[in-house]
Amino acid sequence: MSDWIRKSVTAMQGYVPGEQPQGDEVVKLNTNENPYLPSPEVLDMLREIDVADLARYPDPVCMNVRKVIADLHGCSVEQVFVGNGSDEILALAMRAFVERDEKVGFLEPSYSLYPVLAQIEDLQQERVALNERFNWTIPERVEAALFLLTNPNAPTSVSADFEQIAAFAEQFKGVLLIDEAYAEFADWNCMDLALKHAHVLVSRSLSKSYSLAGIRCGYCVGHADLVRALYKIKDSYNVNYITQEIARVALLDQETMQANVEAVKETRKLVSEKLFEFGFEVFDSQTNFLWVKPLEIGASTLFDALKQRNIFIRYFGDAEPTKDYLRVSIGTAPQMFSFLDAVEEIING
Repeated sequence: MSDWIRKSVTAMQGYVPGEQPQGDEVVKLNTNENPYLPSPEVLDMLREIDVADLARYPDPVCMNVRKVIADLHGCSVEQVFVGNGSDEILALAMRAFVERDEKVGFLEPSYSLYPVLAQIEDLQQERVALNERFNWTIPERVEAALFLLTNPNAPTSVSADFEQIAAFAEQFKGVLLIDEAYAEFADWNCMDLALKHAHVLVSRSLSKSYSLAGIRCGYCVGHADLVRALYKIKDSYNVNYITQEIARVALLDQETMQANVEAVKETRKLVSEKLFEFGFEVFDSQTNFLWVKPLEIGASTLFDALKQRNIFIRYFGDAEPTKDYLRVSIGTAPQMFSFLDAVEEIING
């Protein structure tokens, strides 16, 4: 069978998503979903869908959604690309902006999909290691044609300084794609850099702050030439009709999104303080999750003990430098109290 499969695909492991446990008793805190309902406008829109519209192809360039995004960020529709989740945008960027003999760069640790996408395209990788506090220093030289910069970073929840990213954007010669999947939970963002620099793209996701992980919709903003390149190589109808309609009405309802974000941030603060009391090292979070190091018990031990109690968080395995850390998504207050009660019970034996 291997004779029929590309060598790079045979050699790679592939992306490993978080577990998707089912059941009413499960406390699911492992995939950074938003626990609150999306805009009520979404339900109203779904009730009004004409099933006859499903027999026709959707708008291949998502123009109505792009108009809403352009208004939101003060740019033209030509500067907006809408994709089947921001993951599609990452994959298209590697195909559009990196020659086969060039490199794609990213931080390490960061979003674990990046190296997988690079392997799929058989591209060289340039990894910039974070320090022991999961911060980064701008390298003197980056040879990559495309650099994927997650800010705030995942899985570490840490955000770089805006001045640091702005300085990197000034000196980097390739395409800089700033992956802002968690931007709405942070104190600031980099959208202005995409509107200022011809080589900078900023991507956003509707999965987290808009509570719409299930519809798979993301977008990016940047120079019209970069956006046109992405549209040249996307699938013919990459975003389905229902997703486009849901995204449009959800993006128009900024009030519901902001209310959900504030609820997550309040719960994040409470959980962070309690874990600190339990003797955890808790990193300052600019996301909808916490990056923590349990000091009284091993990370893998706590992960397994919680899983036995139907509480799912994320452990990234025994590889350096993440082997001693856990990622905990912020759920509803009752979910987080269940999590905290279980953690206290486990660490107290």
